[in-house]
Amino acid sequence: MSGNSKNLKILVIHGPNLNLLGEREPEIYGSLTLCELDKIIREHALKSGVDVRIFQSNHEGEIIDFIHENRNWAKGIVINPASLTHYSYSLRDALAAVNLPVVEVHLSDIKKREEFRRISVIEPVVVKQISGFGWRSYIKGMELLIDVLKS
Repeated sequence: MSGNSKNLKILVIHGPNLNLLGEREPEIYGSLTLCELDKIIREHALKSGVDVRIFQSNHEGEIIDFIHENRNWAKGIVINPASLTHYSYSLRDALAAVNLPVVEVHLSDIKKREEFRRISVIEPVVVKQISGFGWRSYIKGMELLIDVLKS
C-alpha cells in the first residue's frame, strides 16, 4: 500500500433496483445480495487503503444530491447507474459538474443486452466503462480508479 492510498476517497454508487440484487433476475445479475456486494467493496477498499462511501437509491435526485454533497470529500466515483445509464442526462451532468474521475460499472455486459441497454448517456463523461464481470466489475472499477488517482 503506497503512502498516497490513504488520501484516496472513493464514492461507490448503486442505482435503481440494485437493492434487489440476489432476487432480481439472478441469471443476469447473480445471486449476491447488495449487502454482500457492499461487504466485498468495503473489504477491497480496506485492503487497498482507500476510504469508501457506499450509497444506493432508486431515486435519481437522491443520487445526484449524494454526488453533490460528497464532491469535496471524494477524489473519484465508481457508479453503476443501472437503468439511469440509458436516459439520465441530469445524472450525466452531475457527474461532469463535480469534475471528479468516474468509472461506470455494470454487472451484465450491456453491449450484449437489449438494444436500449447498449446506449449509455453516462459513458462520454467517464474515464472508462466496465461491464459484464458480475460483482467483479465493481472491483475492476475501483482498481482502475485507484490507478487513475495515483497517477
